Amino acid sequence: MVRLVEDMLSGDHPAEPVLVLANDENAGGLIKADDMDVSTAVVDHRPFLGDRAAFETALQATLNIVQPDIICLAGFMRVLTEGFVAPWEGRMLNIHPSLLPKYKGLHTHARALEAGDVEHGCTVHLVTPALDDGPVLGQARVPVIKGDTADQLAARVLEKEHQLYPAVLRRFAAGDTTPVYL
Repeated sequence: MVRLVEDMLSGDHPAEPVLVLANDENAGGLIKADDMDVSTAVVDHRPFLGDRAAFETALQATLNIVQPDIICLAGFMRVLTEGFVAPWEGRMLNIHPSLLPKYKGLHTHARALEAGDVEHGCTVHLVTPALDDGPVLGQARVPVIKGDTADQLAARVLEKEHQLYPAVLRRFAAGDTTPVYL
């Protein structure tokens, strides 16, 4: 997320960051965003365990304060319901560590290795009510190297995520939904 904010603050970006919102007060991006004079907020999900609707109501109330045009999810490991997603549909992006439609959900790097894939990567997609299922806005590929561990593969994918997400957001904010492939 920090790379997105840095890119948006570069001076020639069609989007302006208005808030970095996390569900964990220890998220590293909060300090970095604050250092860049970008507003931050935390809506901790733990007090809402068992009441997803209340958590999403608190998220929405926080977003209503700044009224963003686009929401960019990164490292937000909470499944959002249709009730939350629907008002933002077509304006909420997510980055996922696999070449969707492969490996929706968790443990994507281990699953790619277990399957014997020769390449892996990441995808930026529009968020829909179905998990990791929205239209693809961009993908970046990395080779799977013989002997890779899930952590080694994840590190290479993360490097690509830091390139792909800003490139996709820049185009998306300018109205271009043509997929980006790195």
